[in-house]
Amino acid sequence: MSGRQVQISFFTLFLALFAMLGVRGRGQSPAPESGIVVDYFAPPAIDRGLMPDRSRAPDSPESKIRASIRPVTATLERVGVSGSRYVAGKVIVKFRDGVSSAARSSALAVTSAKASLQPSYADFDVVTIDPNEDAEATARALAARPDVEYAQAAYRVHTQFVPNDTFYRQGLQWNFPLIDLERAWDIQPDAGSNIVVAVIDTGIAYTSVTMRYRASAFAIDPNGDYLPPGRGGMQFPALGDLTRPSVAATELGPSTRFVAPHDFIWEPISSSLPIDLDGHGTHVSGTIGQLTNNNAGTAGVAFNVKLMPVKVIDGNWDDIFGSPNQGTDDVVARGIRYAADNGAKILNLSIGRTGAASPVIEDAIKYAVGKGAFIAIAAGNDFETGNQTEVLAEIASRVQGAVSVAAVDQAKNHAYYSSTGSWVELAAPGGSFRGFGNDGGILQQTLDLGLVETYTQPLSQFAAPRFDALAYYYFIGTSQATPHVAGVAAMLMQQGITDPAAIEAALEKFATDLGDPGRDPMFGFGLVEARNTLRGLGLAK
Repeated sequence: MSGRQVQISFFTLFLALFAMLGVRGRGQSPAPESGIVVDYFAPPAIDRGLMPDRSRAPDSPESKIRASIRPVTATLERVGVSGSRYVAGKVIVKFRDGVSSAARSSALAVTSAKASLQPSYADFDVVTIDPNEDAEATARALAARPDVEYAQAAYRVHTQFVPNDTFYRQGLQWNFPLIDLERAWDIQPDAGSNIVVAVIDTGIAYTSVTMRYRASAFAIDPNGDYLPPGRGGMQFPALGDLTRPSVAATELGPSTRFVAPHDFIWEPISSSLPIDLDGHGTHVSGTIGQLTNNNAGTAGVAFNVKLMPVKVIDGNWDDIFGSPNQGTDDVVARGIRYAADNGAKILNLSIGRTGAASPVIEDAIKYAVGKGAFIAIAAGNDFETGNQTEVLAEIASRVQGAVSVAAVDQAKNHAYYSSTGSWVELAAPGGSFRGFGNDGGILQQTLDLGLVETYTQPLSQFAAPRFDALAYYYFIGTSQATPHVAGVAAMLMQQGITDPAAIEAALEKFATDLGDPGRDPMFGFGLVEARNTLRGLGLAK
């Protein structure tokens, strides 16, 4: 028996023991709540190596399956007049300063308001209404009142995807030489050890912990619409109570790198454990700050930064496990404010949505920049599917100190999926599989998606997910472009450029002009250029 077989056999035994512990002595007591910590321990991560597939390309069959999953909890999801999905049953409201409690009650009396509260890290109220009431119409009625600054529905936000490191030496990380990062490291080798970068995303595989979840039934509908169990589509059965170990990504360690983690998706059940059940946030974090020059795996841009995991986006398994919250505008806004209030100086948002405006997120972005945080936001992956305006990216284009980031491929051409528009400010490597093969994407370590996304397999092979194995994947998207800019911004801040507006100005001034001369809707001011940006201000010789 090989060493690998021994490891897997031991792990199987370990899971079996945990499963017995999970049910022993329960008798007729209620089943445990989902999202409960079983132990702050998990077996060592299984490293499954390089996985050259396309499961995270925006147009891949796997991505379409991921987007079409509708768990039982999706009964509260609606489609608004703009085409944006929102969560029914609540409205986000910000009253003007000085509005009395009586006036607030009077304003809410025109709705079916059941409760109103101001959650943590918010300067707005979340009003609970009848789920059958039109949340957009309610928001419009409230916004028309003189005592209300803004009101909006809770729209859904989604993800957007020479060191001695093994895969870097093999030329598999083409994206870093493309922005002249090697010579930038010569100027600024200590790439941000005093800087905290918040990854506002699906969480990060940053700690080893064993959790208990309850998995409900769900369906996959080819049209992306919710289908209750038994109503057509491909029906996946409930998996019941599961005990699942999660491991820390070995290329992101040590644990001391991670500061002030917070989970707004599982709050209040496990708000201090923003573990990644999707893989997106972990992959993004690798590009920002993967351990570098350690003779293993891949490299990262600002490889000494502290990382702040802030979970504001629910992956499919979060939904299937019944997370209390979803990635809506109010949750994202609270995550942005949390990061700014807890010491993050760079915020990476590889997330976004199209549709209606988001005053609550715009307020949060301005708040964070006002507290000295620079923000990088994905410009969107919608070029071939309507090229609608990306709401968060458009906000960034109007705030000095926040930038929207488009994607280029290996040849510095516009990546086929990358949204274009007046809001695009910078471009960075996002990769493409068209014409470049399986290694045309951005390579980083993340969860082993083959063991996570079991719903992409035939129904007969559907099984409980595993979060204990890691692999190296090529992802493509503006999600992958954005962390390049966040990483270079961290290096600039380490040099002493601390004002977010000054960081944006430097990145744009020294970008390599692509496309039409000057700023254009495809590349913005051009491709981010690490070395020229760091040398351009004369702070390092």
